[in-house]
Amino acid sequence: MMRIISLMHVSFEDAAAMGMWAAQRGHSVQAVHLYAGQPLPEADAVDAVFIMGGPMNIYEEAEHPWLAAEKAFLKTCIEQGKILVGVCLGAQLLADVLGGKVSRNAHKEIGWLPL
Repeated sequence: MMRIISLMHVSFEDAAAMGMWAAQRGHSVQAVHLYAGQPLPEADAVDAVFIMGGPMNIYEEAEHPWLAAEKAFLKTCIEQGKILVGVCLGAQLLADVLGGKVSRNAHKEIGWLPL
């Protein structure tokens, strides 16, 4: 069984379809409510991380101080070869940690959309 955490940036988002995927395979997902001040675990304690969305910008560390700690945690997870899945804000955080440029999209994209 994999040790999976879901990094939550707002109260109204959860692991969604990824949580269902994990449950169907016998994995549990532990939510870490960053917005509520819950601490991040040690990277050694997890096998996979779901990095969920939120309305904030990845550069708003003054308004959301946990973003800096989250980015450091993600960098450590990358270095340790953990499985990481970023959705919306989560994908932007991963891009930033990996050195990519993140900027505002011309169109809002909210929710799960078909590909």
